[in-house]
Amino acid sequence: MDRRTLLAGLTVAPFAAMAYAWEARGGRREVPPPSPEREAFRARYFPNVVLTTHLGEKVRFYDDLIKGKIVTINFMFTACPKVCPRITTNLVKVQKLLGHRVGRDIFMYSITLDPEHDTPAVLKEFAKMHHVSPGWLFLTGKPEDIEVLRRKLGFTYADPRLDKDKERHIGNVRYGNEPLLWWAACPGLAHAEWIAESISWVDWPKNRPTGR
Repeated sequence: MDRRTLLAGLTVAPFAAMAYAWEARGGRREVPPPSPEREAFRARYFPNVVLTTHLGEKVRFYDDLIKGKIVTINFMFTACPKVCPRITTNLVKVQKLLGHRVGRDIFMYSITLDPEHDTPAVLKEFAKMHHVSPGWLFLTGKPEDIEVLRRKLGFTYADPRLDKDKERHIGNVRYGNEPLLWWAACPGLAHAEWIAESISWVDWPKNRPTGR
């Protein structure tokens, strides 16, 4: 990842820092109920497009993958020659650090930027090659839906020429707690321990990674 990629990824407002509030009673987290603010946020940033997982399952982006969950999101494509394999390898380390929480409390999503090539079967082989464990889905869909997601989630460059270069795509990981509207991002090649702790901090109580 070059310096321009990193700097662009660190300034992808408005997701970069979202404040939230909660109350804890008896050691339990109380999730805010649905509200007009939450619905407006969903409508603006989480298009409910249909995607297909690397396991061949049809899902809706918001209803099935985001709503009520703590998640991580990144973009990649299997033919990516440089940054994607490195980020995927790093996120495998993150998954191991988070341990049994992945697939139970935290859900990881990687969305292809090359949906015409990256079929569910291709993504499944990619996940297998990188020793990805359950709780992490690789996703494909219609090219126009993938593009809407990329733009809504802030994985874009201001420079149109740079933005068209798939091999120089933003290598960030977006992570957040949807019910609490707390979202942030970090470089996908940051230290795995730091990424895992950052993801843990959006939950309550602030659990630390267990896989060390």
